[in-house]
Amino acid sequence: MDKSIRKFSSLDAMKAEEYRYWQSVPASERLQAVWDITLESYRLRGEIQDVPRLQRTLVRIQRP
Repeated sequence: MDKSIRKFSSLDAMKAEEYRYWQSVPASERLQAVWDITLESYRLRGEIQDVPRLQRTLVRIQRP
């Protein structure tokens, strides 16, 4: 994790840098970050203690 401090001349420059950063992160890590933020927002509101993760179902069909 990059913990450097950057100064920007404008809000647009900051948003552009943020966009470039998130585009450089793999999709799986972006999805994980969204999930972590979602869980934290639920915890802050006290609505849900433990939210189950999305379940993946895999079906393999062999054709003759």
